[in-house]
Amino acid sequence: MITHCNAGGLATGGYGTALGVFYAAQEAGKNIRVFADETRPLLQGARLTAWELQTRGIEVTLMCEGAAATVLRQGQVDAVVTGADRIAGNGDTANKIGTYPLAVMAREHGVPFYIAAPSSTFDPHTADGAGIVVEERAEEEVLGFGGHPVAPLGISAYNPAFDVTPAELIAGFVTELGVLRPPFSQSLQPAIATSLAKSRGS
Repeated sequence: MITHCNAGGLATGGYGTALGVFYAAQEAGKNIRVFADETRPLLQGARLTAWELQTRGIEVTLMCEGAAATVLRQGQVDAVVTGADRIAGNGDTANKIGTYPLAVMAREHGVPFYIAAPSSTFDPHTADGAGIVVEERAEEEVLGFGGHPVAPLGISAYNPAFDVTPAELIAGFVTELGVLRPPFSQSLQPAIATSLAKSRGS
């Protein structure tokens, strides 16, 4: 399996979301191996995800996200599972930058791409990904790391924090309500309703 960024207890609390899928597989007696993307430029995968999986005794292999296409093509991956920061009403999903190309590569190689997220991540007020505003972070995060420059002085950097993965690239959403599969126009309605009820304090 492949995961991107961090969606374990350090990011979400408790069991986590995407990492919770791996923990459940482990508890079910399955022998799994996870490729964890570094997740540049802040390296959440290297610093957080790899540590969490190792601590739980899950075999984890760290890789640059640029290597994902290679392991997918080699047939080393059965599924891709990531978390989500926000899910629009049609299933378009915002997550850490680099998620969208990973979903494209998974589709190209016939590997299912799943999002693991609680119903609270579904945004009942945003119809589709076009309504999700993507934050752009400081250039310094790309131009340097740990206070040390890694690029030529005087150049600029593009540093979006997230990207949006179109719903058609997603095989299903793993939620506390079960796995929601296409057609999302129907299957996402319970999660959206639950999210709306929670936002109203019901």
